[in-house]
Amino acid sequence: MSKKTSVDIVVPVYNEEIALPDNIPMLYNYCRNNLSEYDWRIIIADNASTDSTSAIAKKFAKRPQISYLKLPTKGRGLALKTAWLNSQAQIVSYMDVDLSSNLEFFKGLLSAIEDSSDIAIGSRLARGANVVGRTVLRGIMSRGYNLLIKAFFSISFKDAQCGFKAIKKSVFQNLEPLIENNNWFFDSEMLILAEKSGYKIAEIPISWHDDPSSTVKVAKTASEDFKGLFRLWKTKPWKNVRRGDG
Repeated sequence: MSKKTSVDIVVPVYNEEIALPDNIPMLYNYCRNNLSEYDWRIIIADNASTDSTSAIAKKFAKRPQISYLKLPTKGRGLALKTAWLNSQAQIVSYMDVDLSSNLEFFKGLLSAIEDSSDIAIGSRLARGANVVGRTVLRGIMSRGYNLLIKAFFSISFKDAQCGFKAIKKSVFQNLEPLIENNNWFFDSEMLILAEKSGYKIAEIPISWHDDPSSTVKVAKTASEDFKGLFRLWKTKPWKNVRRGDG
């Protein structure tokens, strides 16, 4: 019998005491019922929560195949870097704790990587995607931002920001030294570096239900994103990437 492919699913959280009690069991049950061909693990990556997130996450970590990682500093990108670099899995992934992305599409990410892709991303903007509950403003900003990425870098992917991604651990190790951002621009920076370095990105259209209680500050993240895009356009760090076998 061949050895199962190992997969770590990171759920970065910051003050998510309301979402955790319902959504971690939902994710856990999905994995138990649908990922039997994988050696999977859920990692709750807590980046400096100040509410009862830590206590709730520690209780879940008593279950098999769930672990808890506490970081003293805020930053979604930092949480993912830390969890992924410390992972022993062949494929590392993440999803937002609100589970806005329909879980039935997760196996599609893994299958794309096992096929031939280096990275697989969920997309709300690809043909065939279904988005529910997103405000007109957020939709316009998302499309505008991704068009800006395309104009700056001539990339092919359509949705850089969707919180539903998987990547080969070996590929992430090659890219990570060049990823400067530790917050919300992390996703965009990783994908731009990856495509410009010649890695293959699979984009999977998904069903997405927008969370009206999201704590993401649109104006603040937009400013960070634009500064990050200008920095990448100016420095072109992908010229320093040394591709391994992936």
